[in-house]
Amino acid sequence: MSQNGIPSALKGKSAAISNNRSGLMADIKALFKGPVLIANVLPVFTGFWLALYFTSASFSDYLNVFLLTIIGSTLVMGGALVINNWYDVDIDTVMDRTKHRPTVTGHIPLNVVLIIGIVLTVLGFILLSFTRWEAVIYAFVGWFTYVILYTMWSKRRYTLNTVIGAVSGAVTPLIGWTAIEPGTHIVPIMLFLIIFVFQMPHTFAIAMKKCEEYRAAKVAMLPVVHGFEMTKRQMVVYIACLLPLPFYLGSLGLTFVVIATVMNLGWLIVSISGFFTKDDLKWAQINFLYSVNYITILFLLMIVVTLPIFK
Repeated sequence: MSQNGIPSALKGKSAAISNNRSGLMADIKALFKGPVLIANVLPVFTGFWLALYFTSASFSDYLNVFLLTIIGSTLVMGGALVINNWYDVDIDTVMDRTKHRPTVTGHIPLNVVLIIGIVLTVLGFILLSFTRWEAVIYAFVGWFTYVILYTMWSKRRYTLNTVIGAVSGAVTPLIGWTAIEPGTHIVPIMLFLIIFVFQMPHTFAIAMKKCEEYRAAKVAMLPVVHGFEMTKRQMVVYIACLLPLPFYLGSLGLTFVVIATVMNLGWLIVSISGFFTKDDLKWAQINFLYSVNYITILFLLMIVVTLPIFK
């Protein structure tokens, strides 16, 4: 008996249950790549929100469509990420940052992981089919590009894998927009381009940070194949390509254009400083943090400047 009157055996059992629950939640988060999944939901919402804004539609009139779009796209993206974990288990075993995933530890059997990925994908597409077929098509493009073209074909073979993988992330705002309206408007096209271009230096920064892990896993990331200097040059080029894009979104207002341009210039300065740094890994970490905050702030800003109070 413990001092507070609770049997030690019961306390031990309670602690074990708590640890099991924590472990299960950690496994689920790792399996679905929680931060990645959440980061991809925001552009879907932004695309949906802006489609309502530019068509002067009421959010309440499209609440059912909104729920179908967000839940459906999240399931499709979650399914793709789970299948990626299933396929990449051999790579994940080698890399330090992924060796604790449940596919590697065996906490969740691989056949179960595959079934989960397929079921989530199918359910997601079913829900999206109740919106507009264009949204389903863009969701399929994202899923197919990520699972087949990126994960199963290019990731281990070509440095082009980053370009291919960027397509899957870039279609997310198109899914949200086309659930309401056709995606031929300049706004969803620019959202696609912003995310596509952003993902290149963002991914390069991660690849530099984890270069030795990718090398050990034999993944053909740009820093592994062509070195840091080539990677730095390409990062500067892609970030410079972001500079004109906010000006095509002038319909969002001067505030948006100014803030987006300042953020682009700030990132360009950070990237150029890489040619003068002595600590490449520290510089890559700074770029990574800048990129994560950049895309989050940018897409939240699009929502803020189009709130009714700013009309």
